[in-house]
Amino acid sequence: MRVLMILPALTEATSPLFRPIKYSLFPPLGLATLAGYLPDGDDVRIVDEHVERFDPEDGALPDLVVIQVYVTSARRSYELADWYRARGVFVALGGLHVTSLPEEAARHADAVFTGPGEDTWPVFLADFRRREPLKRYTSKLRTLRGLPPIRRDLIRRHRYLVPNSIVVSRGCPHHCDFCYKDAFFEGGKSFYTQAVDDALAEIERLPGRHLYFLDDHLLGNRRFATALFDGMRGMGRVFQAASTVDAVLAPELLEKAFEAGLRSLFVGFESVNAAGLTEQRKRQNVGRDYAAVVRRIHDAGAMVNASFVFGLDSDGPDVFDRTVGWAVEQGIETATFHIMTPYPGTGLFRRIEAEGRIAHRDWELYDTRHVVYEPRGMSPRQLEDGYWRAYRDFYRWGNLWRGAAAKERLGDRLRHLAYAGAWKKFERVWDALIRTRQVLHALPLLETALSSFGARRPATPRGRRPPSRPPAELSGRRAGGGWGGVGAVPRGYEAERG
Repeated sequence: MRVLMILPALTEATSPLFRPIKYSLFPPLGLATLAGYLPDGDDVRIVDEHVERFDPEDGALPDLVVIQVYVTSARRSYELADWYRARGVFVALGGLHVTSLPEEAARHADAVFTGPGEDTWPVFLADFRRREPLKRYTSKLRTLRGLPPIRRDLIRRHRYLVPNSIVVSRGCPHHCDFCYKDAFFEGGKSFYTQAVDDALAEIERLPGRHLYFLDDHLLGNRRFATALFDGMRGMGRVFQAASTVDAVLAPELLEKAFEAGLRSLFVGFESVNAAGLTEQRKRQNVGRDYAAVVRRIHDAGAMVNASFVFGLDSDGPDVFDRTVGWAVEQGIETATFHIMTPYPGTGLFRRIEAEGRIAHRDWELYDTRHVVYEPRGMSPRQLEDGYWRAYRDFYRWGNLWRGAAAKERLGDRLRHLAYAGAWKKFERVWDALIRTRQVLHALPLLETALSSFGARRPATPRGRRPPSRPPAELSGRRAGGGWGGVGAVPRGYEAERG
């Protein structure tokens, strides 16, 4: 059987003018995980349009086309699905967007999958071979036990900066209103992990030093994370991962992660307004001392990649400068900013739709860079302009210098400048490396930069005052997150991890 698996690209990722490095950062693993269920005799191909050009008219028609659909790639996904179906090819669609809007997706597919695919995909394959496939498969059983090995041989490793992406859990234990994945895991467990031995075996199979954990919340299960980090200690790995502010503040776990090789942590701070955190049910952030979170990560020997969302109902026009100013003052190395986006299937979408504030359903613009609803605290133009200004301001050389100056040691300052500068100030160089298919050659530089973050230091360096307290609303003194679930789009707005 000939099987073609496609991850359609966003328009920006295929632009003839400029291609951001984030689309060539790591290989998503959803389709490669599903491919592991296919027998060796099948002819399987995975196409990631973010890193390779694809024309369906090239080559013979497959027997089965499998497409993973995100909200912003829905138009391209449906276009490809319709092309193949018009030629008699069976098309299966799954992923985050399909789970959110299965009726919409069903108009372009012979079979749709809602939720993770570890339980439904093998059933479908058996049905398909008997020529008795159903029109819809809904995930209910949630387990990662007995998964076949990921088909990494189908991934074009040389097209990615960090090819060793890995996922050892699914979902997140928290339930934020804006998170795209709550609907994806509805009807079963929303957070579950691999067996530790299976995760360690997968790590052992990966070449080189660097690992990129795509888990929404690697520290989400303390017992699992502790055992995983204990097993990784001594492997000589360096890795990047994502977690939440409450897990960072938990005793000992961050130190174990560092000893296992953690050198960069993605943290969803989301908002400098405490009212906005409560509004979006971001309860794991409410009442937390954000400055203490940053200090704790830095003191452990890792760097911080912070995520912020603009456009919450409590946000006013001042939120952009306040957020950037605080992040720079804390010495945060990299930051990603997002416009609040009500993804279909989320509690946020239902609320804003009920209020009549959804501006349109052009899914390509639901990319956290465009305003697709009516904000309360400012105009759509103010929100969009402020978003772009925040990016420009945070990554201005002057602010990069000021952020680096928050570090005590000269080496830390230089690393800050080198890493943050390389991430955003040399985008044309990344573009050239992507186009010439040389991006993997930059991996040793990344490994060296991450490894150099390994010098742990005392929480309060001698002879220097602790960093200044954050605004009251950022601290405990305030007044008043198979298919899309496998290495797809991280929690809600966390699609960019520097």
